[in-house]
Amino acid sequence: MDGTFEGTPSLGTSDDSAIDSNSAGPDTPLDKSPDVCGQTYSIPDIMDAVALPQRAGTPQPSRMNAILPDIMDPETAANMPIRNICCIGAGYVGGPTAAVIALHNPHVRVTVVDRDQNRIDAWKGRHLPIHEPGLVDVVRLARDGSSERRASGDQGQAASMDGASAALVGIVQPARTPNLFFSTACVETIAQADICLISVNTPTKVRGVGKGRATDMAAFEGACRDVATYAKAGTILVEKSTVPCKTGQLIKDIMEAHRPGVVFPVLSNPEFLSEGTAVRDLMQPDRVVIGCESTISGHRAAAALVNLYAAWVPRSRIAPINIWSSELSKLAANAMLAQRISSINSISAICERTGADVSEIARSLGMDPRIGPQFLKAGLGFGGSCFRKDIASLTYLSESLGLPEVAAYWQQVLEMNNFQRDRFARHVIATLNNSLRGKKITILGYAFKKNTGDARESPALDVIRLLLEEGPRSISIYDPLCSEADIKRELAVLEADYSVCKPDGPVEVVSDPYLACADSNAVLVLTDWDMFKNTKPAAAPSKPIATLESYDGTTPNDILHITSLMEQLPPNQPPTPPGSPKPSSLPTELTSRLIAEPACPADCAECQSAHSSGTLVEKDIDTPLVWSDISKVVREPRWVFDGRGILDDRAMVSMGFRLETLGRASMYRN
Repeated sequence: MDGTFEGTPSLGTSDDSAIDSNSAGPDTPLDKSPDVCGQTYSIPDIMDAVALPQRAGTPQPSRMNAILPDIMDPETAANMPIRNICCIGAGYVGGPTAAVIALHNPHVRVTVVDRDQNRIDAWKGRHLPIHEPGLVDVVRLARDGSSERRASGDQGQAASMDGASAALVGIVQPARTPNLFFSTACVETIAQADICLISVNTPTKVRGVGKGRATDMAAFEGACRDVATYAKAGTILVEKSTVPCKTGQLIKDIMEAHRPGVVFPVLSNPEFLSEGTAVRDLMQPDRVVIGCESTISGHRAAAALVNLYAAWVPRSRIAPINIWSSELSKLAANAMLAQRISSINSISAICERTGADVSEIARSLGMDPRIGPQFLKAGLGFGGSCFRKDIASLTYLSESLGLPEVAAYWQQVLEMNNFQRDRFARHVIATLNNSLRGKKITILGYAFKKNTGDARESPALDVIRLLLEEGPRSISIYDPLCSEADIKRELAVLEADYSVCKPDGPVEVVSDPYLACADSNAVLVLTDWDMFKNTKPAAAPSKPIATLESYDGTTPNDILHITSLMEQLPPNQPPTPPGSPKPSSLPTELTSRLIAEPACPADCAECQSAHSSGTLVEKDIDTPLVWSDISKVVREPRWVFDGRGILDDRAMVSMGFRLETLGRASMYRN
């Protein structure tokens, strides 16, 4: 979940480096780059104080018997007031993170910068560039502000007060001044910042040393050089991007090359957000990890960041650790979660051969408190921009450290993930008599998971790749949130082997699920959207969920309203009729006080698309599909392949479908 920020990289050690002839600093040293393989890639002994070494001539605090200030003490950062925050990168991490920080710290000016003008314009307008439940409300409150709320008070009481007191009578909640901004003025914003959050894209390298596994640090290095060039002395640098271990040393080297002798504290603050629940993860995190150097300046910088989070996060959930541990913790967390997915998927293959039901096994395993129920849902495997990339980075790191056995262990997690997708696609082909010639296939869901419009690294891409090898007449794709442009951009990687999209190829992206299913020989459910399910909704809780009333720090009541309402959305509320405006998660009273959003420009592509299709801009992800209607338009024998385990087999069979569910033995095999 990283943003996009194009720096001016100068990675002289990799084949795909863009050399910047105007750069004031030297190339990244070979023995410090997280991308290089060799014995020089080393991590300090755990008994050593973790302080990033600096070049000769740079003053360093004593490491011997130093009494370091307490990071969790609010007074530690008393002399480091934070008034301006610059977040570099306006993507999946930078945008939501900056919005929530600004929401809870109204006294701090938070500016998100990115060199993509279209992305910045989207953040400043009505159509945010990413979809996350609750994000629009958070952005609107922090970006646009709200007016004060007054209540009619007792006239007699007001008359008996002095002028100043009487003026305050009736003011229930004061106006909120906007403190969240989006800009392409990178240099000016960096120069004013007390803290720079680096949330740029760190994809996998596509060529050069370590291609396919090593992390491409080009944008990250470019952002660091911009900070080194334009930031004021003492600015705190915070790693938010997912980076290899020892990236903190890389930052120190870049800063020292450009501004020798100037202290720039470096912190690691990895994000643990899940797409689809990012706002909730930010509002109520289970932990906030902050890694720092074992120096006085490092501890003071960490304390300043702790104070920002403490505005809404209990201090007991904030974990200060050393910087190397913090950098590695994100890779380790994603690797562990991906491992659980691959583990249950391996069991699903056994279930299909034996007659066992993987969903029942997962439920049994989840009841074991030592295992727990999370990430035990069998399916097409993990996708998105994080898990595969981070495990590849972990395998490359392991080999760089001379640990091939560790690399092979984590590589097998990726192999199982690929095997699951291939196995599903080949089962579809085999069921359709080993030929797709003259047949239409429908794909319901392209996003790698529900509640997100992110089309990157989707399992659907690998399934479509194998289906195309069989020469189908047509493949129709429907997804309620993924844009047609994003899907086609992802499918473009297949163009080298096939003509993929119409009019030259068989693939089309449609906006109507019923049109996508019409005349189809098989329907494949590849994303676990709630609208695709045909199970009964869960019963409403008998008692309302208690509102979280206490946080460690001053939190406006409005913010608690947002958090509690996000938790209390009733699971069995009636579906929103198609074409109806989406309800806000904010209280009606607060919604009425929001400052009006800026109007869209006349050439707004989103608005033009909505007008041309006759639909509202807000996409409908709540109205459930009517499977009985789909049964009337698909071809006999009405094959449905459930790659997510979300369809009720009895209900589907009663409507005339032949249902094949991943992780269950086929009902139609001899």
